[in-house]
Amino acid sequence: MNESSKSVEIIDIDSKDVIPLPLSLYVKQTVEFYLSQLSGHDAVGLHAMVISEVEKPLLETALEHSGYNQTKAAKALGLSRSTLRKKLDQYGIS
Repeated sequence: MNESSKSVEIIDIDSKDVIPLPLSLYVKQTVEFYLSQLSGHDAVGLHAMVISEVEKPLLETALEHSGYNQTKAAKALGLSRSTLRKKLDQYGIS
């Protein structure tokens, strides 16, 4: 498969016909796609970029799942409540 034929496919994870891939494979595919789009330029700050892209929706989803109870969300995430609050402030999540 050449670079120009690569594409990103959105799948419906609620579909009964699809077996979801592990998150790590989605991250790997997305990072590979991102790097392939750099046209020979060096990647800079890749780790911080990936962490922030994954961490913000993780925090938002944990909060939603816990009914916006920060204590429950922190427990689900394996964080202290104070660490969760710092991360929420960092990402502008209220």
